[in-house]
Amino acid sequence: MPIDATLPYDPNNLFARILRGEIPSRRVYEDEWAVAFHDINPQAPTHLLVIPRGPYVSWDDFSERATEAEIAGFVRAVGRVAREAGYVQPGYRLLANVGPHGGQEVAHLHVHLFAGRPLGPMLARSDAAPTTDPTQDDY
Repeated sequence: MPIDATLPYDPNNLFARILRGEIPSRRVYEDEWAVAFHDINPQAPTHLLVIPRGPYVSWDDFSERATEAEIAGFVRAVGRVAREAGYVQPGYRLLANVGPHGGQEVAHLHVHLFAGRPLGPMLARSDAAPTTDPTQDDY
């Protein structure tokens, strides 16, 4: 169920509990800034989640409140996970959902890392869901 990314951080969210070791995960990487683990419902042959250790609800919250060291450490960790797993060639996709329209389901910033096959278009197009904002161009 999508969450409201403007609400305060919930220290009992799923990923906070994984960080504390209360819920098991198949970790592939961790350092002082981030933890990466396999998604339990993979959407590609490889589907990893990378989360910061700090209490941030979303990318918006993180970019607003995190220190420069936390931001740099987290972004570097995401790149390191991809490089160490050998995903740079032939490629991978990163996705960070924010709020209900973005499809965010856990109230802790997380980046999805997809790899292992061609991933297709960035967004699925549907004639049933046209742009409702007349000021937006449809690219």
